[in-house]
Amino acid sequence: MNLNLTRPIAFFDLETTGTIIGLDRIVEIAILKVSPDGSKEMKSSRINPQMSIPYETSMIHGIFDEDVKDAPSFKQVAADFAEFLADCDLAGYNSNKFDIPMLMEEFLRAGVEFDLESRRFVDVQNIFHQMEQRTLKAAYQFYCGKKIENAHSAEADTLATYEVLLAQLDKYKDKEWEDKKGNISVPVKNDIDALHTFTNLSRPVDFAGRIVFNEDGIEVFNFGKHKGKCVEDVFHAEPSYYSWMQQGDFPLYTKRCLEKIWIRWNEKKVIIKQQTEKTVVIDRPDAKAPQPEAAPRPQFQKRDFKPNNPRPEYKKEKAEPITTDMLELLKQKFGK
Repeated sequence: MNLNLTRPIAFFDLETTGTIIGLDRIVEIAILKVSPDGSKEMKSSRINPQMSIPYETSMIHGIFDEDVKDAPSFKQVAADFAEFLADCDLAGYNSNKFDIPMLMEEFLRAGVEFDLESRRFVDVQNIFHQMEQRTLKAAYQFYCGKKIENAHSAEADTLATYEVLLAQLDKYKDKEWEDKKGNISVPVKNDIDALHTFTNLSRPVDFAGRIVFNEDGIEVFNFGKHKGKCVEDVFHAEPSYYSWMQQGDFPLYTKRCLEKIWIRWNEKKVIIKQQTEKTVVIDRPDAKAPQPEAAPRPQFQKRDFKPNNPRPEYKKEKAEPITTDMLELLKQKFGK
């Protein structure tokens, strides 16, 4: 079947550093341009987001910092993509809520004009959700082939939920499923541990999704400016963030989970400080090593000093009396 088109329509998808429109950046863009004559043209590019890609996000789309370090920034390719999309309507999956506003944010940041007012938008996800409603009533009809009597009463909904699970176990028995990393498993089985794992793929810590576990089982923030960062690392760099969350409009259980991490982090700090203090006392570079006691000086016995070559003793001789001749000789010698 060919689409009935009056002008080109561009199906596009973005891979990004995260899901916050004003904060995150594009790391890959792919566009399939379909023309009224049925011809197709694909244009795609990796993008350097000029910011680090959180590890948890990289594990989803498989694009790491190393993969985009030499790629152009969006500003460098923005004009080229704007021209490619110039006369197109836009289509995507969840594009109205995410891809289009993210793309517009990047165009505005790059200073490239891109007009949306004259375009039409087709969000394929909305067709799916509205035609295949994701309500308990729809699930009960789909899996059990029945309508809920007294729908929206707590008892009727509880019984319907139980029956839906039993029907799911039967329908998906031995059915393979592929996750976002390409791993294939049979996740829906009559085993509570397996069902727990499959129905908690986001691995929330607080169930509200503000804090989640990463691939290494470490708590990380899942929102705001610290999204993707280890909670304890944020405490270390910005301790006031804990107080801001405790005083903010967050669920009480989120605050309780945060408090547990805060207490654990402070206990670690005390232990590390104690270990550091011990290490400084023992290993500090300026600490003087104990010196051995000086050996006592040797004691010398006093001896009488006797020179090896004593001066000779001279005998005193009696002086001769002065005579007239002696005086005359002295007078001649000194001229007096």
